Amino acid sequence: MTNRLLSERAVGGRDGGKTLRPVTVNQAESPLGRLLARGFVSRRQFDAGEWLRWDWERAQLAPRVTMSWDAASIARGRGGSAPDQDLGGAQIDARKRFDEAAAAAGPGLADILWRVVCSGEGMREAESALGGPARASKLVLRFALDRFAHYYRIR
Repeated sequence: MTNRLLSERAVGGRDGGKTLRPVTVNQAESPLGRLLARGFVSRRQFDAGEWLRWDWERAQLAPRVTMSWDAASIARGRGGSAPDQDLGGAQIDARKRFDEAAAAAGPGLADILWRVVCSGEGMREAESALGGPARASKLVLRFALDRFAHYYRIR
């Protein structure tokens, strides 16, 4: 039997707008949630990872998996390119926070954290993709989460 780590989240509202409905989420379903449920990461480290994932999702940094149905660009000459993506203020701020947090952690630490927290890879997949020694990634992940917790000012 797996541990359940249930929490309430507000879903459906906009920034500063009215929330439409609360949703119960099992946080143990994510790789980071499973590590929290087993005691490998602290609540502070988990919260730092969730903040990072929230910024990553808000900035819409995940690759698109469907076709873009935006209108094709019209150019007078040859080789016209599509216009730049129209980004909102919240998306730009989230992208800036994500980039600054990754820079604050450093390239080696940001890689493992991105794979586990943002991409949702398990520890084994992240270890093999990064070529690190077996079982060392949990320790590296904890260091990275501590740096992100410091960046996000989580106590």
